[in-house]
Amino acid sequence: MIHKLQQGTLKIYIGPVSGSGKTYHMLREGNMLREQGVDVVICAVSTMQRPETEEQLGALERIPSIHWLRERDGAVMKDLHLEALLERNPEVVLVDGLAHRNRRGARHATRLEDIRWLLQHNISVITTVNVYELEGYTKLARQLTGVSVEHTVPDDTLELADEVKLIDVTPEAILNRLAEGHLRGHENHAVFHHGNLGILRELALRLMAEEVNESLREHQEETGTPVMTGSMERILVSSQYHWNGSIYIRRGQQIAKRLNGELYAVTFRMGKQPLTKEAAAFRRNMVKLVEKFGGRFEELRALHRRHIPSVLARYATRHRITRIVMGHSRQSRMQELWQGSFVNSLLRKVQGVDLFLLADTARRDGERVLPARLADADARTYRRLTDTEMKAQIGQIRRGKFKVYIGAAPGVGKTYMMLREGNDLLRKGIDVRIGLLETHGRAETLGQIGQLPLIPRLKLKYQGAELEEMDTVAILRLCPEVVLVDELAHTNVPGSRNKKRYEDVIRLLNAGISVITTVNVQHLESLNDAVEHITGIRVRETVPDRIMQMADEVQLIDVAPEALRQRMREGKIYAAAKVEQALNHFFRVGNLIALRELALRELADDVDERLESAGRGIALRGPWRRQEVVFVCVSVGAHAELLIRRGFRTAYRLKAAWHVHHVQVGRTAKEQAGRLEALEQLTVRLGGRFHVHSADRLRDVPMILANKAAEAKATQLVVGQARLGWHFNRYQGTGSLVSRLIRLSRHMDVLIVADYDHEAGEVSANRAGT
Repeated sequence: MIHKLQQGTLKIYIGPVSGSGKTYHMLREGNMLREQGVDVVICAVSTMQRPETEEQLGALERIPSIHWLRERDGAVMKDLHLEALLERNPEVVLVDGLAHRNRRGARHATRLEDIRWLLQHNISVITTVNVYELEGYTKLARQLTGVSVEHTVPDDTLELADEVKLIDVTPEAILNRLAEGHLRGHENHAVFHHGNLGILRELALRLMAEEVNESLREHQEETGTPVMTGSMERILVSSQYHWNGSIYIRRGQQIAKRLNGELYAVTFRMGKQPLTKEAAAFRRNMVKLVEKFGGRFEELRALHRRHIPSVLARYATRHRITRIVMGHSRQSRMQELWQGSFVNSLLRKVQGVDLFLLADTARRDGERVLPARLADADARTYRRLTDTEMKAQIGQIRRGKFKVYIGAAPGVGKTYMMLREGNDLLRKGIDVRIGLLETHGRAETLGQIGQLPLIPRLKLKYQGAELEEMDTVAILRLCPEVVLVDELAHTNVPGSRNKKRYEDVIRLLNAGISVITTVNVQHLESLNDAVEHITGIRVRETVPDRIMQMADEVQLIDVAPEALRQRMREGKIYAAAKVEQALNHFFRVGNLIALRELALRELADDVDERLESAGRGIALRGPWRRQEVVFVCVSVGAHAELLIRRGFRTAYRLKAAWHVHHVQVGRTAKEQAGRLEALEQLTVRLGGRFHVHSADRLRDVPMILANKAAEAKATQLVVGQARLGWHFNRYQGTGSLVSRLIRLSRHMDVLIVADYDHEAGEVSANRAGT
């Protein structure tokens, strides 16, 4: 411990590509530390003559680096002057290029070794690196984009750091910098193509998500308090040594890839029963397939088939499995009645685990397992556009550009970055105005207003009080090129033209005004349940996911949890009276880590969706195999919203049509009518269609839903897990409603969402995804 106290600390800024802003942010932090009285110097920092980066040099003291000429091309290289740094003995040194290789005869061969040496001499270091300079990502980046690097750093380098911060940047921002001449020497570089930039950005986001997930595990071990993240999926495929075993593993891997999860696969052997020659061949193929996918294969033993659910449940608990993938049961109704249902038995034994039952359609229609080539998104048809299509295209041309800054929590710096971009645009002669700004008294944010003109707010009377809102009419009248609008999820004062601020933003966009705005990940409608599960707080103000999907750019502002908590303690986020309560509730370390992971994975998925939508042949999660229609079954229970949000996210990931269906038994009570209306509004807000059907008897519900699913040509059913007692299953004659519905739906995939209580609709876990 004493040895650790005598060492310096290491912070690494990581970005997707050169020009993403790593050096800018490193220098900016250096200036902030200097203003706080910390002794900071710079050495071997390259601004690449980028104006905004050079501006950040400020009054930072420079320790001269050792310059040398690279033999290969005569380029001027910079090594750290270790002796000069040791003699100066600053508290912090800022240095670029973590992957740099030193000149011949230097004390150390690499900059990483130099930095280790400085840390050992109690000098803290802040440095920069690109994602493709990490050894584990170099090969993948080369395969996907063609970018190659001469020097790399080991995979475990990030583990040395006390803090790693991602500098996220959109491809559009990078290409703008390139067009403005701020990335000299990169004009013809293949990596600076939109699709390649998107792939490298996604790599960086997913890398950080993995790092954050690991830090969450460490936090859980240190504190002994489990934190429900809902982000990291572990997919377990359960199969037998059978001809369809490989099909199940491929589908399981496909699901794991779409959810960015880990793949596990298990099979069962009964006692000491030897494998037949055919089963041994199936086993070899399945093991080889799992290894190819980078998964984990294990053979489990069971004394009797009735013991399999217990063995499988124990394995799932031990390995923290989030979803079990398996085939539909082949049991008949009578076999389920007398022997007990395998699926029901498994659901009773596992907690918080989704069950995904795969339709075995290969025998029926010879469905392909391997992906077919997707249609070319750029394909042109030789026909005239319809009037509707023409109006839509004209409207798209007129619509303003829409950019969203998103963060994991309040105080990460979204408004600061929005204002900074506004000032950058203003300096370029663009008419930018502030439509709505919430500084919360933060000095750093106030300091960024600069010369930006502020449009006065509209004053409204409500219940005897005078309240203020964004003056949308005034903005439309002034018609600036760009308007800055804070807090997208805000609910307007009752009586306003629009209920929500995002509706005002859409109005501005439709008028041809570009908008830059801010939002937190917890405000996304489809993540509402996941955020409540993480924090214990139900977020009331939400934004439909379609608003994010319509954005031209979405950029993440990433901050480490401890750094955010420190800002909170310093009074830079909330007033002093609220600090202690916030630190002990929403801003707990575990919450912030989990929300950070959620934000990273959500944006990585958004980047991947955009890559697929652009018609690129390569996307990190790969294309989905077939056309899907998602069919969600809901009651009027307390957590029907969870199933609706889950259905939306499933459909969005699969680019599928989706429907929500409810069957009303008997007459509709007044309170039920209000509940159904609320569920329909949520479904429509998320882009789905809501249907209500009638039944005279409860026992008719499964057949009605099954028939409606067939009419809709549904390929995947989403249902809640009904936890019914054994007496209900055995003596109700027809079995549980969910069991009957599953039995009627064996021709399609069925997702059973974890722990959905039959009576109370109580849900103990929720994960976003397919």
